[in-house]
Amino acid sequence: MNLWTRVLLMLGVVVSVSAARAEPERGDVIVYGATPAGVCAAIAAAREGVSVLLLEPTAHVGGVNTGGLCFSDSNQTVRSTVMGLFDEWHTRIERDYGQRGVTLPYQVAVKDGSRWTYEPHVASKITRQMLEEAGVRVLTGQVLHKVDKLGPTIRSLVTGGGEFTGSCFVDASYEGDLLAAAGVSWTIGRESRKAYGESLAGKQYAKPKMEISGRDGQGRLLPLLTGEDPGPDDEGDRNVMVYSFRLCLTKDSANRVPFPPPAHYDPGKFEVVRRYFQQETKPVLLWDLYPLPGNKLDANNGIWKQFSMGLVGAGNGWCEAGAAERVGIWESHRQYTLELYHFLTTDPVVPQALREELAALGLCRDEFPETGHWSPQLYVREGRRMQGPYVLSQKDVLESPEKPDAIVVSSFPIDSHDCQRVALPEGGVINEGTIYPVRMNGRGHGYPYQVPYRCLLPREEECDNLLVPVALSATHVAYSSIRVEPTWMILGQSAGIAAALCIKEKVPTQGLAYPVLRERLLAQGQVLDLPVLPELPPQGSARRGVDPVTLPGLVLDDSTAEAKGPWSHSRNFAPHVGNGYLHDNRRGDGQSSVIFRFKVPENGRYEVRIAYSAHETRAKAVPVTIQCGSRTFSMTVDETQALPLGEMFRRIGEVALEKDLESTITIANRDTDGFVIVDALQLLPLK
Repeated sequence: MNLWTRVLLMLGVVVSVSAARAEPERGDVIVYGATPAGVCAAIAAAREGVSVLLLEPTAHVGGVNTGGLCFSDSNQTVRSTVMGLFDEWHTRIERDYGQRGVTLPYQVAVKDGSRWTYEPHVASKITRQMLEEAGVRVLTGQVLHKVDKLGPTIRSLVTGGGEFTGSCFVDASYEGDLLAAAGVSWTIGRESRKAYGESLAGKQYAKPKMEISGRDGQGRLLPLLTGEDPGPDDEGDRNVMVYSFRLCLTKDSANRVPFPPPAHYDPGKFEVVRRYFQQETKPVLLWDLYPLPGNKLDANNGIWKQFSMGLVGAGNGWCEAGAAERVGIWESHRQYTLELYHFLTTDPVVPQALREELAALGLCRDEFPETGHWSPQLYVREGRRMQGPYVLSQKDVLESPEKPDAIVVSSFPIDSHDCQRVALPEGGVINEGTIYPVRMNGRGHGYPYQVPYRCLLPREEECDNLLVPVALSATHVAYSSIRVEPTWMILGQSAGIAAALCIKEKVPTQGLAYPVLRERLLAQGQVLDLPVLPELPPQGSARRGVDPVTLPGLVLDDSTAEAKGPWSHSRNFAPHVGNGYLHDNRRGDGQSSVIFRFKVPENGRYEVRIAYSAHETRAKAVPVTIQCGSRTFSMTVDETQALPLGEMFRRIGEVALEKDLESTITIANRDTDGFVIVDALQLLPLK
């Protein structure tokens, strides 16, 4: 079987004739879409004692959670509220690694700002284990053909594999395919600012204009641009935020598979990117790379970057396309990614250091073998959105967070990727659509708010036995906060519980009593009340440097360390230890290092902690080497990760040290992808 036959199977286009069933198959609850929300809906419903069928149109189970997205953004939420099946799933992943002797750089029980990372095949293993243990019957290759209804009630779904009858249905697809087929009202794209009184609606220009021409010598638009008229600032449109792949990559030669060459490569396709590099004074790698266990990296579209892994505008037709058309859109994104990789690793306009950094990466031999080690899951960040009796909006997220029928506490920032890239009539090129993360002042997360049960409900006259946890009733702005796996998983869990209860109570989904639902949500480990947030440090203290002698333990400030190579001193970000901190100007060339020399007062184990000013522009894998005598310990530190609230340092590990023996800790900028910050270190003796 060749690669493309396997891909077509994975995407649900090729269905065996023998797979069709003469007799309908029945489940009490039928979940359509084995996304993270769909998986959780199925497990939660089954745990309530009903029979569940989980139908997935492709051959891939788990959506982006098992398809390359290897940390699910809960580090930007109030972690104490992100519980239920999301927390259980991560706990089981951590346990799986521990049973194999692998220590992860985080603990799920510690609700700090760590990135909870994992490998795709481990995520897939745990997902399938949990489904099997719950008794969920999973059927793949089930592309939806039609919905059979009696009045407002769905009776059955007909797929390429047969007919499935049930009492209650959950549409957990990214695209909202089931709700659309059932005749439920929906929308796509973005609302006007007037529609719901949202300041973040309409057109958004978060990124600066690029002072380059978007036209060729004949005045025609360059490739990778979506047009020249973005539309009125305050009006909406049908554009969705950019889609991309989340690729699992590695530099490990034992596991590295070279990127396949693109089927065809046109250097002219990237002329606008070439012009960007020619005028950029501080060029950076255009892909975001996040360190993972197993010496791997999660490659993502960079929200802060002018060009990245996402093919802007190419996802607009995805949701309304048929299965075969979606394969074409999937392939256009894959082709773009392969061509972009080829451009970034071979074109002389790209700085040599960046070319070499990306060229060292390949696909992972032990991931996605069925599809040539390429993720089968396109990252559909936004699809259809149901228009139900209650539409969640910006006001609910930022101003009116309390709801009487809460089923989830969400706190991911409002955060949207690009929707358009236009050549301006007056000259220049600009990206449109990005909303940079809207966080609470002084905190690493968004505004906590309750998502009401009503957002999962269609209008009763349209459908009375359907719940929609992914393509739920919300505006584009509110959806930009909801649209991450932690929230979707808990929404899915809530939908599964509600579906089971509607069957037991013999009521339509709109008639389920909230106290009954709330009791079972809490029983399955969810958190429904808004969090009480810890107080922030007093206003003004954040602008001062903290004297190292006032801090506990052995504190090593950058001012007492040995700096090699070029470093710059700064006090721009605060708080900081001492009189400021050092940074390497985002060079990543391995020419700069800082060596801290010290002796500990007593033999024993010490907790090693590091101070830095976290920011999205920081390096994600800063090399740190600890040496005590002949023993050497190495690790990397993600300096985009927020420090614990109100604290100056973050724990990065433990080490055994000997009294009176000089030890060193070296921080370097070898192969780093952002600003390396060197502020201070703290060593605390462990009891």
